[in-house]
Amino acid sequence: MHSFPKGRINYAVAWLLLTYFGVFGLHRFYIGKVWTGILYLFTGGLLMVGVAYDFWNLNKQIAERS
Repeated sequence: MHSFPKGRINYAVAWLLLTYFGVFGLHRFYIGKVWTGILYLFTGGLLMVGVAYDFWNLNKQIAERS
């Protein structure tokens, strides 16, 4: 099991937001990426392509922001 660095962003919360509300960009707002959160909100997660990208790279994005 990998250990992720502790910081201001909780990985579990970010993953839950992505899983259930990814199309609305709530996970992006949570990790501090407000502009892309707004973009996801109005484009359906960039037509789900952006959501798929985030499922692949969310841990890296959180580590960069923490």
